[in-house]
Amino acid sequence: MADPVLTFTERGIYCPAGDFHIDPWRPVDRALITHGHADHARPGHGRYLATEAALPVMRHRLGAIAVEGIRYGDVRRIGGAEVSFHPAGHLPGSAQIRVSVGGVVWVVSGDYKTAQDGFCEAFEPVPCQHFVTECTFGLPVFNWPDQARVAREINGWWAANAAEGRFSLLGAYSLGKAQRVLSLLEPVAPILTHGAVEATNAVLRDQGYVLPQTLQVTPDFDPKTHAGALVLAPPSALGSPRARRFRPSATGFASGWMMLRGIRRRRAMDRGFVLSDHADWSGLHEAIAATGAENIYTTHGYTDIFARHLSEEGYAAQVVPTEFGGEEDDSAEDAA
Repeated sequence: MADPVLTFTERGIYCPAGDFHIDPWRPVDRALITHGHADHARPGHGRYLATEAALPVMRHRLGAIAVEGIRYGDVRRIGGAEVSFHPAGHLPGSAQIRVSVGGVVWVVSGDYKTAQDGFCEAFEPVPCQHFVTECTFGLPVFNWPDQARVAREINGWWAANAAEGRFSLLGAYSLGKAQRVLSLLEPVAPILTHGAVEATNAVLRDQGYVLPQTLQVTPDFDPKTHAGALVLAPPSALGSPRARRFRPSATGFASGWMMLRGIRRRRAMDRGFVLSDHADWSGLHEAIAATGAENIYTTHGYTDIFARHLSEEGYAAQVVPTEFGGEEDDSAEDAA
């Protein structure tokens, strides 16, 4: 039997023919990176390869790294493997990585969503025989509402709060989710941002992504001068002393986890908005079917349940242990 195109090692997903890893979680010589979230783009690798659109955020987060960019769809030969990067729809610059060796094609999806959000590059199915898929929300309960409906809910909540003299404190992760929320807003008052969110905004604006005007909250900021404002911050920052200066206020959180009432209660938010940058139950099935793959490898999320379901559907499915996170993988970094 021929050696597999990809293997699963203690350092991460490895391609023997090309001598590279994909989203490795321990230091390696050569790393191909699907996107800039902290659980996929980690420090300490010798060389990085990612999409050109992902490079500015990776440099912002990782500092001075030896990184090379590649355009979507371009084919690069690395050793005995051919690789290419294809839109994943997760956040700006995110990619699925296609690896072909001897006519056998694997695709590592990274994180993805199939629904178009109008902000980042739309997901593109990539035909393959082997597909490595996330399943962060791999349960039937997770079916996302229409984005336009969620946008109306957020804007209506903000407008009502502003009319009653309250600030609207909205939690959203600083890379990807926060900018997607910003793209949905219809301002009725100023939009204020946490430093982590605003730093990412600046990186993406420089790349040409269009975002509404925002103002960063600084230590000497006077909330009284911006009555009714919406304050966009990482969820971990909403309970900080700086956030408590915005009174009276209502709190909200934009996340796929808001589909579950128990998590909404634990978060102690006034409102939960169901908005995720990961595929829901139907999106996972849509993506898998579109690849034409018979061999499916489930990572991070409801891996056992989802793999068992896929096996019942006729796929050759198995769980692959990884050290990737889920929708909250940036919460610790966002607290800074």
